[in-house]
Amino acid sequence: MSITKQATKVKKICQYEALMNNHQEFLQKPNKPQPESNGIVQRYQNPVVTAAHAPLHWRYDFNSETNPLGLERIGINATFNPGALKWKGKYILALRVEGADRKSFFAIAESPNGVDNFQFWDKPVVLPQTGEPDTNVYDMRLTLHEDGWIYGIFCTERKDKSNPDTSAAVANAGIARTKDLVNWERLPDLISNSGQQRNVVLHPEFVNGKYALYTRPQDGFIEVGKGGGIGLGYVEDLTNPVLEDEKIVNHKVYHTIYELKNGLGPAPIKTEEGWLHLAHGVRNTAGGLRYTLYLFMTDLNDISKVTYQPAGYFMAPDYQETVGDVPNVLFANGWIADDDGKVYIYYASSDTRSHVAVSSVEKLLDYVKNTPQDGFTSASSVNTIIELIDRNKSLL
Repeated sequence: MSITKQATKVKKICQYEALMNNHQEFLQKPNKPQPESNGIVQRYQNPVVTAAHAPLHWRYDFNSETNPLGLERIGINATFNPGALKWKGKYILALRVEGADRKSFFAIAESPNGVDNFQFWDKPVVLPQTGEPDTNVYDMRLTLHEDGWIYGIFCTERKDKSNPDTSAAVANAGIARTKDLVNWERLPDLISNSGQQRNVVLHPEFVNGKYALYTRPQDGFIEVGKGGGIGLGYVEDLTNPVLEDEKIVNHKVYHTIYELKNGLGPAPIKTEEGWLHLAHGVRNTAGGLRYTLYLFMTDLNDISKVTYQPAGYFMAPDYQETVGDVPNVLFANGWIADDDGKVYIYYASSDTRSHVAVSSVEKLLDYVKNTPQDGFTSASSVNTIIELIDRNKSLL
């Protein structure tokens, strides 16, 4: 007599259907432009990716036997500072996902239109380790380089073993590359002699046969010291990434939005008139540090030569965006220039959530070339305003 054994079907937690339905409804919510705009960029009403976008199967054990109360097991704290890439017709973000345990990791989310319906891929990025494992990783810039690889350059953070302070850290630029955004090859970390490098961006083209890297050297993990400013250096071979000939090409300046430090955001956009750069500037305030975004342009044939730089910020936190884990911060390390000339700027607010603002190459070029430069004094700012007033009055 044969006995047929039937496998006992594991029951899902009782909240499963409601959780899945509510989550899908949330993910598919349309995102509309804000009603007001300065004409340069169009912000959208809702963030494009938040902690609530994290897949439920990352957070819940669906097995009713091991999770009879249906509780969330793994918490997600924030999703921010995304690298960005248009790939196979989709708008791709490589997000910094921070768990409730404070550890960050990378995960890919995609959208069909760039402004809503972002959904994470099935699993987070599995990042290979070097001989010295990362404690934390974050802020990946995606660059499709002319050598055919997609590079992800990010900050790798490790404990400063020379300092007994449990918060003391050492930061460097980690380098990985991929052909499919799933399988990643880890290359050695950047070798630099100019201090800690936690903000490094790869230029998308070779410069005189070398890889060009934008840097933000600083003396310590937090302390800028004699560092700061956007540097530019060159590497012969990214499998042996020794940074050479590093020079500051965009300096920090007293009593500006970038008086404390400044760093490049994503890789620049190539236009017929030059390279468009999106950067962050940091200033001190009585309420702490304030991060804003600004634009500048460099020469098409000499990326070390700044040709235009408007005064002040291009984007700053609005009231709602000032609230979060690290208040009063806008940070961007991803943008996409589409074939129709639209530019999708992906930015994070207060180290908590990710947003999109849409402009165009035409508008950004107009803004960069025709917005007055900084005269660095109150008197010069007043003179600039009066000149505009007088020109406008002459039209009346």
